[in-house]
Amino acid sequence: MADAKVIPFDEDRPRRRPPRRVRVAPLVELVEPVRSAAPALAGRVPAGGDRAEPGRGGDWDRRIAGGLAFLRRRITGDYEVDDFGYDEELTDQVLMSLLRPLYDKYFRVEVKGIENIPKEGGALIVANHSGTLPLDGLMMQVAVHDHHPGRRHLRLLAADLVFMLPVVNELARKAGHTLACAEDAQRLLEAGELVGVMPEGFKGIGKPFGDRYKLQRFGRGGFVSTALRAGTPIVPCSIVGAEEIYPMVGNAKTLARLLGIPYFPITPTFPWLGPLGAVPLPTKWTIQFGEPIPTDGYAAEAAEDPMLMFNLTDQVREQIQHTLYKLLVQRRSVFF
Repeated sequence: MADAKVIPFDEDRPRRRPPRRVRVAPLVELVEPVRSAAPALAGRVPAGGDRAEPGRGGDWDRRIAGGLAFLRRRITGDYEVDDFGYDEELTDQVLMSLLRPLYDKYFRVEVKGIENIPKEGGALIVANHSGTLPLDGLMMQVAVHDHHPGRRHLRLLAADLVFMLPVVNELARKAGHTLACAEDAQRLLEAGELVGVMPEGFKGIGKPFGDRYKLQRFGRGGFVSTALRAGTPIVPCSIVGAEEIYPMVGNAKTLARLLGIPYFPITPTFPWLGPLGAVPLPTKWTIQFGEPIPTDGYAAEAAEDPMLMFNLTDQVREQIQHTLYKLLVQRRSVFF
């Protein structure tokens, strides 16, 4: 696959009006009511109470005030992004809110072992990958954010294809994702971030339905080398439920080559039902985080030892596979 190319948004489109007629006043007029309304609404919240009394509307006032303050910051540019383009406020306030109904109501995700994720400091979360579309990574991100006591953020390492797609590229950056390369991963780990990686890549997400829950090859162990260099623990993660959202019964390889994508899935509903066939099946998910595997006890040159990397990679893979089998035995139904 070709190297990733970031496709910028076309932010400066030509206007029909001459430049001399463009003025800043409308933006100021829009921002000023927001600036003045937010404190006024915030002042209506009952003092000393976390929740407003029923019928008094204080909770709605607080939400409106928060929403107006958020809009003011977005309009005036009073927000921050990191070196990777991660926008924490936008992720918390908008992106997570959009994903949460899918997580809570549609897939009804059950989370286990969240206590195995460190309360602070860097850690590498390694998970299986499946589902034809990478919804499993997004659901894992919501699981960590909503269930971890520290409300930690998971920074996912994504394939270069993600950053070659318009709109998707920008949203991925805003949500904290970055290119799956050792340099970016190490920088994030050394900065104390949680980093998520799915080593199966397209081999996992695009495998046939008949091979579901059978882990594919984990590459050359590059994720282990990165964790060793950063001295951060590796947390295995097993995801059950994603394999059945798009049962992939075929692959139109010729069409995939023409489109420049790794595979073109054929499912019982897609492409036969058109856009309706792209709706995932409402399966019941379980995400389990296993016991962390420490790496800080190894010498500095351990990251260059191929045998050690092979053994640790195999250990992580076997732990994920064993947990998958255990969760499948415990599962009552695909949908309940």
